[in-house]
Amino acid sequence: MPDSSLLVLFDEVRGKTLLLLEGVSEEEARWSPPGLHNHILWHAGHSFVLVETLATEALGGQPQIPDGWFEMFSWRSEPARVAPQRWPPLAKVVAQLKSQHARLRSQIARLDPERLASPMPAHPGRTRGYAIVHGLHDEACHSGEIWLLRKLLRLNEFA
Repeated sequence: MPDSSLLVLFDEVRGKTLLLLEGVSEEEARWSPPGLHNHILWHAGHSFVLVETLATEALGGQPQIPDGWFEMFSWRSEPARVAPQRWPPLAKVVAQLKSQHARLRSQIARLDPERLASPMPAHPGRTRGYAIVHGLHDEACHSGEIWLLRKLLRLNEFA
């Protein structure tokens, strides 16, 4: 029997991320406040890359990351150094987030408790379940950053 709490967590976190991205224009998606480099688009793409990397490793598969996205959106990325024309449209990132949710959710739903509790090959001190939860926790944090940037955008309109 799959861990239903893990599926609920995935649905809640991804649902919130997608909800916060609704109505964001391309200009807003690429705006970052003075002194910061991570914009809404980066946080959305980072959520995709991190969940893809951690969950597929936990599931024993290979990440399905579009060309160039790891360099743009990973934990090693430097958004300030990415040429503006290289960023994908927000709609493409949103489509990838939706597709990823459906694909990974069905795979996670098939995991039995023993597999979830088994150690990660590259990190024997961490379980497969931990890796998935860690990715979703990180996405939840970045979802909060998206929310904050949306608030700052609204304040910026009235300044």
